[in-house]
Amino acid sequence: MHTILIEPTENPKVMKFVADYNLIPGSLELDRDSDVSEIPLAQELFNYPFVERIFITANFIAVAKQDTVEWEHVAESLKNVIEDELLANPRIYLQKKKEMYQIYAEMTPNPNVMKFVSSQLLMDGFVEVKSRDQAQGVPLAEAIFTEFDFANEVFISDNFVAVTRDNSVEWHQVMMAVRGYIAEYLQSGGEISTIEAQKHENPVEKIINRDYTDDEQKISDILNEYVAPAVENDGGKISLMEYDGSTKTARMLLQGACSGCPSSTATLKGGIENILKQFVPELVERVEAVNG
Repeated sequence: MHTILIEPTENPKVMKFVADYNLIPGSLELDRDSDVSEIPLAQELFNYPFVERIFITANFIAVAKQDTVEWEHVAESLKNVIEDELLANPRIYLQKKKEMYQIYAEMTPNPNVMKFVSSQLLMDGFVEVKSRDQAQGVPLAEAIFTEFDFANEVFISDNFVAVTRDNSVEWHQVMMAVRGYIAEYLQSGGEISTIEAQKHENPVEKIINRDYTDDEQKISDILNEYVAPAVENDGGKISLMEYDGSTKTARMLLQGACSGCPSSTATLKGGIENILKQFVPELVERVEAVNG
């Protein structure tokens, strides 16, 4: 706790409470009509009806009182209030609480990919970093690559970070270290990305720079409603890459944990292909995967 010294002034109505450090740059002069919503110390002092004005500058707080009380009866109480408030808010103004990032690890169908889920939204959309050489502009990915030699890819979407490992380690060996590192990075205010996140709505549009045809839009709508939520829950992303009407073949772009996942082909054939055949049998007979 910072020590506060009580120091009389030439004005008998004003007492100085001197701290052992500089409180604020500049100065503040407050009365009962001032906005003190961001100054808890002033709020507490004005709870005393005899306090008329407060002046804060350099390393002291000067309090002006009414004549209804004597300093010998109230100075010590004000000193205690000031010490308590400076302990909570050393720089006078209300300290903003840091966002608390709770991170937990979650397995994905791809054994090489671990999903680290945050209690806070990380970005609106997603970014995918497929290699260390592509990490520029994504500081979180750069930090992960620098800290962990085994990290090959980083996929950041909404409230999670999916990390792809190489074969030099198993996740049970490094999972806690990665989780702790990501949590500490976010909690300390580390920047996530400086490049524009791709939007979840029609992400293929950014890749191939074209609009969907009516048939493609029907297929995409079904994917977004019935498939995408489950895929994103596993740390990946799926979207329609292209559609060949002559062969009724829909090619899917797989990203994040889905990219290179051993079970992705089976999932496409056993699940997504069946869903599309059920809803749009006139359009789709088969699906193929394209790893992002």
